[in-house]
Amino acid sequence: MLKSTPLREVHVKAGATLTPFGGWEMPLRYRSELTEHHAVRTKAGLFDLSHMGEFLVRGKGAADWLNNILSNDVRKLSPGKAHYTFMLNPAGGIIDDLIIYQLEEDLFMLVVNAATTDKDWKWLQSHLPAQEVTLQNISDDTVLLALSGPESETILRRLTDAPIQDMAYYTCLKGRVEDIPDVLIATTGYTGEWTYELFVRKAHGEKLWNAIISASEAVPAGLAARNTLRLEMGYLLYGTDVDEETSPLEASAAWAVKLDKGDFIGRAALLKQKENGLSRKLFGLVSDSARVIPRNNTPLLNADGQEVGRITSGSIGPTVERGVALGYLPSAYQVGDKVYFTLRGQQMPLTVTRPPFVSDTSLIRRQKSRI
Repeated sequence: MLKSTPLREVHVKAGATLTPFGGWEMPLRYRSELTEHHAVRTKAGLFDLSHMGEFLVRGKGAADWLNNILSNDVRKLSPGKAHYTFMLNPAGGIIDDLIIYQLEEDLFMLVVNAATTDKDWKWLQSHLPAQEVTLQNISDDTVLLALSGPESETILRRLTDAPIQDMAYYTCLKGRVEDIPDVLIATTGYTGEWTYELFVRKAHGEKLWNAIISASEAVPAGLAARNTLRLEMGYLLYGTDVDEETSPLEASAAWAVKLDKGDFIGRAALLKQKENGLSRKLFGLVSDSARVIPRNNTPLLNADGQEVGRITSGSIGPTVERGVALGYLPSAYQVGDKVYFTLRGQQMPLTVTRPPFVSDTSLIRRQKSRI
């Protein structure tokens, strides 16, 4: 049976089309995914991400233990900071990609993918030390909303006196939003626009959603728009672009792996892979027009029609008005090379490129302004 978020009836009343996703019944779209996509790129959209999993990790030994479990360097965090990381199996395959927040000196929160929440929980429990670290699964009592777009700060400032204007990328703080206390406000997101992810107790979820919609022109946005937004940025989707048979090095995400930090699960396999060289790598791919749309799980061909790889994620890029995709190819391919896929019996060209496919978003602008 599919799970539902606490906001299911809110979405139904707003006209959402619901769809199965990762074991959950989620809003796919409300009216038009293109309208929702462009609203996020130009103004703001509001997403219900309450299907995601949240785990609290506490204790004096929490940082050291997490550093052995995760690929990024937890010791580089401090209270109020966050980063993207991977949880790997001993072969270097990706159990999950996730965000870790350090909330206090000895308190961390992991935000994991909906479809892998149960698997992740079991993996963490099976590696839990006998003392100094405790785990708490708060997923069922947490509503997560994401307010994303160029106007997100303006909108949220109407509802809170927390100093959100001073927040850097990948930071978090607790504040009162509307009159809801202890909302965790995080500047993390999945669209390429400036985003506030808001974690709140389930009992306050509907009130927070309604307050944001009432106070602004933010539109409810569903999974379809979220997918095209993330794809335009080249962000990975677990189960589509990466899985337990894929390493972060193959997924072109070595920046979230710190091989020099000391031992962690999967490190030895990654070192061996790096030493031997990668046989394949994830690349960005772009078509010449909006009419040529690459699709998930489509074979990639060379000029002679031989299969050389496969598209993992493919769609129209509404902002760039081109077909865009991610796909695995032999690592010898370079930016500017051509590959092909079959569409209606014809070979269509794609140009190998380096994501993101969009170059001007509110997130990119903010990052440039801080340099």
